[in-house]
Amino acid sequence: MTEIAISLENVSKSYNGVPVVNDLSLAIRRGEMFGLLGPNGAGKSTTIRMLTTLTAPSSGQLQVANYDVTRETLAVRRSIGVVLQQLSVDLDLTAWENMELHGRLHHIPNPDRQKRIESWLDYVELSDRRDDLVKTLSGGMRRRLQIARALLHEPSILFLDEPTVGLDPQTRRRIWEIIRDLNSKGLTLLLTTHYMQEAETLCQRVGIMDAGKLIELGRPSELRSRHGEGVVIKGNGDHNFFPDLPAAIAYVDAQEDRTGMMARPSNLEDIFIELTGRRLD
Repeated sequence: MTEIAISLENVSKSYNGVPVVNDLSLAIRRGEMFGLLGPNGAGKSTTIRMLTTLTAPSSGQLQVANYDVTRETLAVRRSIGVVLQQLSVDLDLTAWENMELHGRLHHIPNPDRQKRIESWLDYVELSDRRDDLVKTLSGGMRRRLQIARALLHEPSILFLDEPTVGLDPQTRRRIWEIIRDLNSKGLTLLLTTHYMQEAETLCQRVGIMDAGKLIELGRPSELRSRHGEGVVIKGNGDHNFFPDLPAAIAYVDAQEDRTGMMARPSNLEDIFIELTGRRLD
């Protein structure tokens, strides 16, 4: 029987009577890398905030690492690491001091704390910048420091909310390497992202949210198979799905006027636009 790391059952969250998350049910397996996708306002970040004890649900049940999120808050916090989209490290402290503060807040005793700090700074390739103020570090270095800090107390689950937003492609791929390696070591990861290539590259399963609801769920390959593995894009931006790429190509070949038409393999962004009528970015 597969162990469930994260569970949401009929979870809702409203602000001033307006539902932001609406009757959401979802289970994420232990050791899984799961991607939560959706446009701005879909409810992704609110879902993350509820799971990480930062926001109380209006209704429903949430469990993280077999702990009830609303009743066993401290145990949940000890079991998770969180890398939020917003910068959460102190700019006026050094990389080492940020790690040291986090270790003390989690009551990690010495000399274990010092060993862990050294190990994780080395893991994210920041050992040579340990004594530099964070405000002198690049955006990619700051994000890597956030990841190292989130892992210092050795959580079993890591939440990553838009971890590569605003980063250049080379830095983004370095973050991908770190995420992949962490997952290969058995860490469960829940990732939110607007980058479709990121989701297709990293995630074993994805869930698509819109207007607070989960509207699609499965492996990227399952979603393409479900909606069509071939797509024809027309000059006006319209698109049509086909069971496979040869069928899409045959459709184009059969048209008298093929101006602006293109057949190609479908991807997650095509599926998202089909489901919501909106682009992710």
